Amino acid sequence: MKDNFGREIEYLRVSVTQRCNLNCVYCGKTDCAKKETELSPEIIEKLVRAFVKCGITKVRVTGGEPLVRNDICETVKRIRGIDGVKTVALTTNGVYLKQYAKELKKAGLDSVNISLDSTDGSTYRHLTGADVLEKVMEGIDEAENVGLSPVKVNAVLMKGVNSDGAQELVNLAKEKEIDVRFIELMPFSESGIDKRLIVTGGDILRQFPFLKPMNYFEGTAEYYTADGFNGKVGLINPITKKFCSTCNRIRLLSDGKVKPCLGYDETYDLIPYINDENELENEVKNIILKKPAGHSFESEMPSKGLNRTGG
Repeated sequence: MKDNFGREIEYLRVSVTQRCNLNCVYCGKTDCAKKETELSPEIIEKLVRAFVKCGITKVRVTGGEPLVRNDICETVKRIRGIDGVKTVALTTNGVYLKQYAKELKKAGLDSVNISLDSTDGSTYRHLTGADVLEKVMEGIDEAENVGLSPVKVNAVLMKGVNSDGAQELVNLAKEKEIDVRFIELMPFSESGIDKRLIVTGGDILRQFPFLKPMNYFEGTAEYYTADGFNGKVGLINPITKKFCSTCNRIRLLSDGKVKPCLGYDETYDLIPYINDENELENEVKNIILKKPAGHSFESEMPSKGLNRTGG
């Protein structure tokens, strides 16, 4: 269905947990809800089904870190089984991906995004608080091996922190059949974000002038390639090139609340409607119509960390 601004809302991001096994510096992770408060696979299926009745065709499973849930494959299978769902994707930090990739593929997962901000061990450890880079790289390889496609790497660069590793990340797109996407830093840290840290999409293009634009856009990403590349380089620029006018997504949080826009704190609770399919569907429609025109990252910072908003 369309929202009040004429945008076709067809993409649902489903956060299945606030818990995470890393502590990334830009996430703004605060106290996480406990495992016992997370929605069951059955309830997630029921809620997603209501969204699909309202026009959702693509579902992305997020967190927190979704692979900390030992029932994640059941959740993916239930979502994939909903009539009308065309694509099921997952975003992960990749630490447990080698362990789960084959089972996730069997459950019906189509594609996977891996958050990876550096291929340097010490920098990665500084950014995430964990010495697990080797596991993440093995997870990327396993995702390719089992046939998840596309495999995408998402990187957030910060000047003077990990920006000197951009070349190595670009090299991944050259060497592998994966898409490496650079995402501009967004304001989710509790202490705020120094805008001087932001590496923009323009910065990337100036650093790598050999990247040539493709006649290919996917959601929020603009894609580039170069001679000899097996994969693509994507730029996602929510700060310097707001794409709110074409935003087609909405977020279901791990507590059953819906967040129409990542840039605002407003949420709407679906749990009171869970036992009446018609009321649940009507409430989903009402919430979609409340989706704002766009974020205000340039002037207003959301108070919740990324682990609590579905990333």
